Amino acid sequence: MAQKRKPNIVKKPLAVDTKKADVVAAPKAEAAKATTKSKLPDKQTAGLLFDKRNYIIMLAGILLIALGFILMAGGGSDDPNVFNYDMFNTQRLTVAPILILLGFVAEVVAIMLKPKQKTAE
Repeated sequence: MAQKRKPNIVKKPLAVDTKKADVVAAPKAEAAKATTKSKLPDKQTAGLLFDKRNYIIMLAGILLIALGFILMAGGGSDDPNVFNYDMFNTQRLTVAPILILLGFVAEVVAIMLKPKQKTAE
């Protein structure tokens, strides 16, 4: 007969600290100094977030994505008893997904591209 194993749990009595800790008052934090100057730049630019070039790249990306989805569409058969092999052509399996991927890459580039700084005259 197998012998039952005892768990390795040992109960230790809780250590009670009999000394009372001296109460020490924390130093008061200094009030935050109000600054009269705001941290905004001297010249505030009103208008669009991106430059014209960013928006052109975004538009090109959207057009690439739309063209990819248009090229991927179709290829079905009107008759359910006839199989249409046009569904597996290169245009739908290769060209269209590549165009969609390039469109998404163009979108990321357009968002991450830093706008040109205007020179102060």
